[in-house]
Amino acid sequence: MGRLIDGKMISREIQDNIRKEVDSLISKGKRKPGLATLLVGDNPASQSYIRSKIRSSERAGFNSFHTSLPETASREDISDIIDRWNRDDNVDGILVQLPLPQHLIGETNEILLQIDPSKDVDGFHPVNIGNLVKGNPTFIPCTPRGIIEILKHEGIETTGKDIVVIGRSQIVGLPLAILFLLKGSFGDATVTVCHSRTRNLPEKTSRADILVAAIGKPHFVTEDMVKEGATVIDVGVNRVEDSTRERGYRLVGDVDTENVLKKVSAITPVPGGVGPMTITMLLLNTLEAYKKNITAV
Repeated sequence: MGRLIDGKMISREIQDNIRKEVDSLISKGKRKPGLATLLVGDNPASQSYIRSKIRSSERAGFNSFHTSLPETASREDISDIIDRWNRDDNVDGILVQLPLPQHLIGETNEILLQIDPSKDVDGFHPVNIGNLVKGNPTFIPCTPRGIIEILKHEGIETTGKDIVVIGRSQIVGLPLAILFLLKGSFGDATVTVCHSRTRNLPEKTSRADILVAAIGKPHFVTEDMVKEGATVIDVGVNRVEDSTRERGYRLVGDVDTENVLKKVSAITPVPGGVGPMTITMLLLNTLEAYKKNITAV
C-alpha cells in the first residue's frame, strides 16, 4: 500500500516561510509585495479560485489588488486595467483568471501578451516560456513548479528516471516536461509526453517511475496502467455527480486513487495534493518578482 502525499501540509510550510520573509523585509522598511488579479464574468469556479488566491496572498502579507469586470467587458476594458498595473510600481505580479468569457476566448493569447513579462507570475508569457526552454527560467508556471516542489519535499529524485506525462497543455504538460528534461536537480529525466493520439498508452505509462496525469478525465488512470512502486502525481480536478453530497457532486482526480494506491509507492490525492501547491507557487513567483523590484530601486 502506497502513501498519500499531503500537498496541503507542504503548501502551508512554504506559505509560512513566505510570510516570515515578507514580515522580515517589511520590518526593514520595505513595502508589501503586490499581487493584482482580474476576473472577467461570473464563472463560479473562477470566482472560487480568485477568492482563494486573494485570501492566500493576504495571509502571506501581500497587498491584494483585485478588479472584477462584467461578462460583457471588452478587450479594451481589460487592456486598460493591465496597462495600469504594468505601470504601477506597487504591483509585482499580475494574474488574469482564465478562462475568459466566450467572446474573448479567441483573444486570450493577445491579452496575456500585454502583461509585462517581469510581472507575469503565472509564467505564461512567451518570454518566460522561452527562458524556461533555454534552461534559465524566470517564472515557472505555477502547477509544474508545485509538482517539482512536491517531489523535492518528498525526496523523490528524477535524475535518470523514466517519467511519463499524460497531457500536453501549455499550462501543465509541456512546461513540466521541459522542467524534467533540464540539466540539474530534479531534472535529467527521460520524458515521454502522451496525449489523446498516443497509441498503446498503458504500455507507455506502465514503464514510468513517475507518472503525471493531467488529462482532465475522471479516474482515467487505472491500476493496470501504473508500474509497481511508481510515484503518481494527479493533476486532474473533475466534478462527478454524487447525490450523497449536499452540493450534488464531489471532486476526483484523473487517477483511480483507491485502487492505484495499492500498487504505487506514493500518490497525490484530489483534493489536497497538487491543487494547494498551485496557489502557493503563485505567491512564491510574486515574492521573487517583488524582491527583484525592491532591489532595483
